[in-house]
Amino acid sequence: MRTALSWRGDVLVAALAFVALAVPAFALGVSSVHDFAVRFAIFGLLAMSLNLLIGTTGLVSFGHAAFFGSGAYAFGLLMQSGGWSVPAAILAAMAFTAVLALAIGTLCVRLSEIYFAFLTLAFQMLIHSLVISWVSLTGGDQGLMGGVPKPPFLGIDLGDARHLAMFSAFCLLVSVVALRQIVRSPFGAALRMLRDNPERAAFVGLSIFRYRLAAFVIAGTFAGLAGVLMSLYVSGAFPTFLYWTTSGEAIFMIMLGGITVFLGPLVGTAIFLVLNDRITNITEHHGLVMGSILLVLVLGLRKGLLDFVVDAWRERQEKRT
Repeated sequence: MRTALSWRGDVLVAALAFVALAVPAFALGVSSVHDFAVRFAIFGLLAMSLNLLIGTTGLVSFGHAAFFGSGAYAFGLLMQSGGWSVPAAILAAMAFTAVLALAIGTLCVRLSEIYFAFLTLAFQMLIHSLVISWVSLTGGDQGLMGGVPKPPFLGIDLGDARHLAMFSAFCLLVSVVALRQIVRSPFGAALRMLRDNPERAAFVGLSIFRYRLAAFVIAGTFAGLAGVLMSLYVSGAFPTFLYWTTSGEAIFMIMLGGITVFLGPLVGTAIFLVLNDRITNITEHHGLVMGSILLVLVLGLRKGLLDFVVDAWRERQEKRT
């Protein structure tokens, strides 16, 4: 009963959040608002999926962008073939990234800590090199050219910036609800036990390999969905989606917002995008300035912003009691 009520509560909050996003987007009709909404949904979903590994499972992946870029390329190629509807191509792209994550994860999750991190990075760069080399299929370093067809479905025209913004927000909110249920489930509790004390978890009968592999596949699948949204947004797919810097940006977003608080990665995504947009408009040396600001924030707080706020609130509550 408690689980059912929790699930319904999450759905209600997600529905209210969707309405809160939909009303201003349609009322304002400002392209910059639509642009930010889509990018926030894309990178927010990427960061949330990665935090299932980092925050919940205790596995730091430097190669998460492999699934982000693979989802984008898979969706773009399917739509360019002309025989797929948008919903079918989305599901197929997610299935492809799930299989890819299963194959890579089978090798990676047997390791831990730095070995796991660098092996995921190695696989990411391998896929990146494959995309660069397979020019006839992927377009090489020029990316997937020719655009991505966006035929309307169920009254939704993703060629319209407003529809794309709302569809991206819908995908983000549905994914957040699903990830929240996963984290709060017995499966999520087992992942946290594996994170905190893998020896004890193994002693009570939990399979470290199977649980970590399942988390890896789930995270890769949601990252693939983020890649699909990116493919729709830019109407193509490019090798930079698969590059290590994309994984690095997702890790920065998590560090900015918070690892231990569920919605921390979304807060970090908003901060990262706003800072990046403002700094890019001010100076051409945005990379140097952005890196310096992130360094100050991370070293100054020594935790994500939402982690800091929640911990301060808990300390205040404890003092009152």
